This record gives sequence, structure tokens and C-alpha cells, in this order.
Amino acid sequence: MADRQTCGAEPGAEPGAHLARHLLGLIASLPAARRCWIGYSGGCDSTVLLDLAAGLRGRLAPTLAPTLAAVHIDHGLNPASSQWAEHCQARCAALGVPLVQRRVKVPAGSGQGPEAAARTARYAALAELLDPGDLLLTAHHRDDQAETLLLALLRGSGVRGLGAMRAVSPLGPGYLVRPLLPFPRADLLAYAQARGLAWVEDPSNLDLDLDRNWLRHRLMPLLAERWPAAGQTLARGAGHCAEAAGLVDRMAAEHGPRLAGQRPGTLTVTGLRGLDGPLCRAVLRHWIGALGLPPPDSKNLARVMDEALTARPDASPLVAWSGCEVRRYRDDLFALVPLPRSPVGLELDWRGPELDLPPGLGRLALVDAAGHPISPQAIDPAGLRVRFGVPGLNCRPAGGVHHRPLKHLYQEAGIPPWLRPYQPLVFAGERLFAVADLWVCEANFPVRLAWTAHPWTAGILPATGSPGVPPGV
Repeated sequence: MADRQTCGAEPGAEPGAHLARHLLGLIASLPAARRCWIGYSGGCDSTVLLDLAAGLRGRLAPTLAPTLAAVHIDHGLNPASSQWAEHCQARCAALGVPLVQRRVKVPAGSGQGPEAAARTARYAALAELLDPGDLLLTAHHRDDQAETLLLALLRGSGVRGLGAMRAVSPLGPGYLVRPLLPFPRADLLAYAQARGLAWVEDPSNLDLDLDRNWLRHRLMPLLAERWPAAGQTLARGAGHCAEAAGLVDRMAAEHGPRLAGQRPGTLTVTGLRGLDGPLCRAVLRHWIGALGLPPPDSKNLARVMDEALTARPDASPLVAWSGCEVRRYRDDLFALVPLPRSPVGLELDWRGPELDLPPGLGRLALVDAAGHPISPQAIDPAGLRVRFGVPGLNCRPAGGVHHRPLKHLYQEAGIPPWLRPYQPLVFAGERLFAVADLWVCEANFPVRLAWTAHPWTAGILPATGSPGVPPGV
């Protein structure tokens, strides 16, 4: 393999003893995990981490020893990526470490740069891999931390962004752990050379059109020439910012209970407007992050405060960015994943036991009082029809005396106007039979409609239950 690097071992004391001690201590300080994954790209840094973890299996038992595995993400951006995957497979086999390989597609035109888009796709795949409590170890080091801080400064990030990467942070149902953050790249390279490890080099690491590479190869050497300890100092500064961000988060979290809206997961607009600007922004950031949604940049956060919080109670403001929408209804502020394309005008035949709606709209099923499925033909031999956004409809919910306009029922139930077009309207012939899982309009049928797999309605519909990427490279 042309881009493979092999270095000879050097004699002397056991190499990387300080790396091993730190790795042992950090893992031992975490709750016992069923599985510990090593993020393994095949590059020098992750090769060092894999070698360290494999060598420590006996000393980490039972937390790590029986559950160590590696994961390799192929972005498909380089023609040699299949060769890199083969190298990773061979190395893991030699160490007796199971390897899982995932191929991801990096979306074009997402509004992100190529580095950010690849990172988003990578961490989404990794989060899907983890089971609750699983650990994912990555080989980020002190030089990565310094570069991340500089990038955050150049983007005008707040204290959370300037906190750069954390040693431990949530990722999906598990945790992302960066055990090598305190150590410079030189320590990892020395370990690899002393151990005679082999790794692959990604030629894109030399592409100076990528911001991180430009910082690494152009700016950081200049800073180190003037300030030899620049990398260490920048990483220390990131640590101070992370501490400050933690304090802000705790303060914001303490205000959460008294700012809860009428619906689960919402905040009260009146309460938010009573806060001073910095605290309000901190509460909004914390709330959006706690919902697992992508955080807003400063521009969109300002729009939330200037547009959503100051709108009339009967208005329907919308502030959206990639992966998140903030909306308002009455005094409640909602944050949710973007609503799918409006299905108004769509009509579907329903003949089977369940009906899959278009992407993002979930699934319908008819069930009796005990939750047992019922065929649509039990309601109408010709089957049922599902429509969306039909105007001028009336419904008499179970227990009601008169048919009433659907608009009035929506208002009384607190269904926001921007969500009403997404409610599946079930017809038997030309009669409105049911509205989502809200109402059955014919009392002589003791059934209900189950509407599932639509997490974007979290906390909004009264009949349904409640409902992200770590910082760094």
C-alpha cells in the first residue's frame, strides 16, 4: 500500500506508559459499559489508541476486556478507501479485536462545509451503532483541541464553542470518550514509532483548502515558533471555556422547571421574556440541546428572541436552521425536527391492517379498546381513505352531542395551526370517521386510531407520547 507508514521500534522503557495510565484511569472512572468501541480510521492516532486499548484488556476487566470492539467509518470520499478498510480489518484481526465497518454518504449542498458534512455523517452513523451506556473512544489529542479552539474563535463561537472538545460527552444513547486529549500529537507518534505500528495516510490531510489542515500546517507552526507552548496553552484555554460553559449550563438548567410551557418539552414565552438577554439566550441554547436538536448559531438565536418571543399570541412565527425548527403557539415555544413536506391534497387507500404514511408522517393502525388490531374493512367493506388538510369538516367526538367544526375542536385541544395540515383524516366513504389519534367521529364504533412513528409531534398532540453531534472534530 503506497500510503502506508511503518516505523521501527526503539529500545528502552515501555513506550507510552503515561498514555496507558491515563486511559486506564479515565475508563475506570466511568460507569461500567457493556461494550467499548474504538473509533478506528486506520490513521496514526487511532492506530495508537487501538493498540493501547488492546494491550490493556486484561487490566480493564470486566469493564472493557470482554467488550472491546472497533468501528471503521468509510466516507467514500477517496478512491483508496476500500484499501484502508482492508488494512483496518487486517490490523484488528491481528489484535483479536472485532471490527464493524460502516459506509456513509456525505450529503452535498447541506449548507455545511465538506469537513462539517463528513463529521455530521460520521457521528450520526456512530450514534446509531451505540447501545445504551456504550462507550466510543476516539483518538483526539491536544493538538486537535488547540485547532478546534482556533476554528471556534474564527467562527465567533460563544463560550460553549470555545470549550472545544470534552473528554466525555453524550453521543446518542452512549458516551463519546476522548482519553488522549491531554497529550500532544508528538507523544502518539513516538508511541507508534516505538511499537513499530503501521498506519495509512489520508492524502486529504494535506489539502490546504480545508480549514483545519491550513491551521495545522501553516498557522500552528508559526505560533509554535513564536510561542513554543502554544498548543498546550490553547488547549488549557479551551478547558477554562469548558468550565465556564458548564456553569452557564447549570444556571440555565436551574431555570428550566419554572419556565416549562403548557405542553411537554415547551417553554413559556412569558417566562422567557422576563429574563435578561444573556440568561434568556443561555436557557434557549440549553433547552434546544436537551431536546437533542442541533444548536442555533448566534444569528438564528437572535431571530428566536426577536421574532418568536415578541410575536402576537395568534401569530405563527418560524425560525429554522439545519435539523431544527422553533415555532410558537399561544404562550408555548416549541423546538422540533423540521416538519416534512405538506401532505395537503394527498389521498391514500387503506385496506391492510396498518398504513405507512409518506416519509416523516408515521404509521396508522386501527385498534380496539384492548389494543388489538382491527381491519379497515370492519369499518367499511370498501376500505378506508386517508386525506390531509380537507377544509370545512365537522366531527362529533365520542361523548359529544353535536357535530362541531374541526377548526373549533383543534383550537380547544390546543393543536397548533402549523400542525393541523399533517393530521391524517380517515374517511369511510365520504364520511369523516376519525381525526388522527385525537377523535373517532362515529360513536357506534368502539375503536381508536393509533398513530405512531412521528416524533416531530413530541409534546404537541394530547393523545401521543413525548418525542444530536458532540463538539469537536
